[in-house]
Amino acid sequence: MDLVFTKEEQAFRQEVRQFLRDNVSPQMRHKMIQDRHVSKEEMVTWWRILNKKGWNVSSWPKEYGGTGWSSVQHYIFREELQMYPAPTPLAFGVGMVGPVIYTFGNEAQKKYYLPRIANVDDWWCQGFSEPGAGSDLASLTTKAERRGDKWIINGQKTWTTLAQHADMIFCLCRTDPRAKKQMGISFIVFCLNSKGVTVRPIQTIDGGHEVNEVFLDDVEVPYENLIGEENKGWDYAKFLLGNERTGIARVGVSKERIRRIKEVASDVKSGGRPMIEDPAFREKLAISEIELKALELTQLRIVADEGKHGKGKPNPASSMLKIKGTQSQQTATELLMEMIGPFAAPYNEHHESSEAMDWTAQIAPSYFNNRKVSIYGGSDEIQRNIIAKAVLGL
Repeated sequence: MDLVFTKEEQAFRQEVRQFLRDNVSPQMRHKMIQDRHVSKEEMVTWWRILNKKGWNVSSWPKEYGGTGWSSVQHYIFREELQMYPAPTPLAFGVGMVGPVIYTFGNEAQKKYYLPRIANVDDWWCQGFSEPGAGSDLASLTTKAERRGDKWIINGQKTWTTLAQHADMIFCLCRTDPRAKKQMGISFIVFCLNSKGVTVRPIQTIDGGHEVNEVFLDDVEVPYENLIGEENKGWDYAKFLLGNERTGIARVGVSKERIRRIKEVASDVKSGGRPMIEDPAFREKLAISEIELKALELTQLRIVADEGKHGKGKPNPASSMLKIKGTQSQQTATELLMEMIGPFAAPYNEHHESSEAMDWTAQIAPSYFNNRKVSIYGGSDEIQRNIIAKAVLGL
């Protein structure tokens, strides 16, 4: 295959870069480079700029606001967002529930929800995982009972990312307790401010608040909030998880971190000379770059093969992207920790006495936060099982 981008694709990359330079606020970009918290207001403002440009739901069909870009253009767009860096479109709305609604929803649902998702009038979160149903999601016990024209929902969801910002949740609920566990599940959406919904924060190891547990106690939801057919939710969940899989490697994120490591290593000294001149450190950095380049080429091969496996069915080889992408992201934060040394310790006296070194306070939290990457989106163990079965035929 030819891995050289065409002149048109290179011109498109330049267009995206110029748009980012013109529209991403310096404050938000600075926060993202340093892995700092970006507020909900900053993200929504940016996504609405993207939507005005027509790029926030670029992967959707053109009839629902999509761009009609090729797979390579989508790849370039995503990579440039990650490298600049700027927030990528909200995955829970744009990449997850949106495609489910325009594929399986009725016309009234499409007309109401899709424009609101595109303009981030609603912030969505995902109600899938439960305390007893993580990797074995089909064991979920949250139930929805139909009573007249309403659903009554009871149960608990956990690890609900950014639920503290969310207005809406798409939820898998058991609607036929007599059916086999993969059957009898329905896909229902509802407001998080509904009576009976309680959102409680879970503090992560880096000290942040990114995930939550959501308690559902006799929550009344209109029956019409069912997406698609009753008891077909498992099929819709598989479709949802099959979308946008080539971006899971986050190659652009690792590229930006490697760039930053090189930049900082030219200033940080060890033994009287810059870290970038230390042979052992340079060897680790070179290995990480080589592995990242191999990952990028694998991702491009999978992008080139996109469409051969059927709509909503990812190339099983994308599981390799998840595993190696996880390793690349974690290696980059490890190199940053090694390079900065004791300055990476949060809240040490150096952060108060030296404004120039204040950014190092985020390195350790970023390192800890990246431990989760090997779990979400399908743990590395699950991905290896997929590779063994679907790729190697074992």
